[in-house]
Amino acid sequence: MTINEITYEIRGAIYDVYKTLGPGLLESVYEEALVYELEQRGLKVERQKNVPIPYKGNILRTELRLDLIIEDCVIVELKSVEEMKSVFSKQLLTYLRLMDKRVGLLVNFNTDDILKSIQRIVN
Repeated sequence: MTINEITYEIRGAIYDVYKTLGPGLLESVYEEALVYELEQRGLKVERQKNVPIPYKGNILRTELRLDLIIEDCVIVELKSVEEMKSVFSKQLLTYLRLMDKRVGLLVNFNTDDILKSIQRIVN
């Protein structure tokens, strides 16, 4: 599958989770439901993956975890917040750089329109 096909499937899974659960739940609930939906679509999903942080020739011991990585190429960061902050997209871009990945999706489930609450970030 191409990255565009994978992100298309992810967006469909996000929509199904939102349509079933609606807004206002905890991020962890959406994460679990989304993992289920993605696996049902035959996609490989890694959850709460550690992100190595290189710094001046060393790898920092501080743990940093991204929410989901799909098919080892698309990072998905989930939110369930009243207001999206610009730092969230910057955080995802940092994850993309650290993991040497090209595409990520930032999703806020606490919304009236889930389709407008999915942001594609490209490294």
